[in-house]
Amino acid sequence: MSDKQGLREQVWQRIGADPAVRTGVPPQGRIPGFIGAEAAAERLSELPEWRAARVLKLNPDTPQLSVRSLAIAQGKLVYMAVPKLASERPFLALELRSLGVPALEAATIEGSQRHGVPTRIEDLQPVDLIVCGSVAVNPSGVRIGKGAGYADLEFALLAELGLVTERTQIATTVHDLQVLEQALPETPHDFRVDLIATPTRVLRCARAPRPRGLIWEHLDADKIAAIPALAARRRAR
Repeated sequence: MSDKQGLREQVWQRIGADPAVRTGVPPQGRIPGFIGAEAAAERLSELPEWRAARVLKLNPDTPQLSVRSLAIAQGKLVYMAVPKLASERPFLALELRSLGVPALEAATIEGSQRHGVPTRIEDLQPVDLIVCGSVAVNPSGVRIGKGAGYADLEFALLAELGLVTERTQIATTVHDLQVLEQALPETPHDFRVDLIATPTRVLRCARAPRPRGLIWEHLDADKIAAIPALAARRRAR
C-alpha cells in the first residue's frame, strides 16, 4: 500500500467511525462527504478571493455541491469537468443567466450534465479560482485526492494553455478531521492549495511552486488515448 493510500484509508476510517461527521454515503473510495459541508462552503464564500473570482473551476464531488450552488447563484461562471475528461469538450460551463433551473439543481452532477454547455479546453476563459475535493490536506497546502489523478490532469492541461496562472487561487473544503498535522507525500505533478475551508475555520497556506503543465513521462499511452484533450496535446507537440 502506498503512503498516500494508507493516509486515505486512515481518513476514510476516521470519518466513517464518527457519527457526528459521517453522512449516509460510505466515505471509502471517494472524496468523503461530511456533516458541515455547507458551513465550509459558506466560510469559503466569505473570503475576498472568492468574492473577487468571476470564473471558477469546481470539482463534481458531492461534498462540494454547496460550493457549486453558491457560485452559480452568485452569477459566477462555473466550469465542471466531464467524467474522466472523456469528451472532445471535456468541461461543462454553467452560468445562471443561461440556466432555466435553480442553481442547486444545475450544481448536481446530473443537473450539470443536463444543463451545462459542453466546452472545449481552448474555449475556456482564464480561471480565477479552483476549488478541488480532497481526502486529506495539511496546513502547508499539500493535498491527497481519491487517487484517480484527474484533478492534477485538469490543472496541468489548463496551466499549459495559460488558463491557470500564478494569479489563480486554489482552495479545498474539508472537515477538520481531514486536516492532518503532518507532512504528506507529494509528487512533481501534484499541486498545493492556497486556502482550506472547514466548518470551523479557514487556513491560508504559503504559496509553493506549481506544475507548469503536463509531465508526459508520468502518463501512460492508455491514459493519453482515453482522454481526447491529452491525445490532441500529444499530437500538437
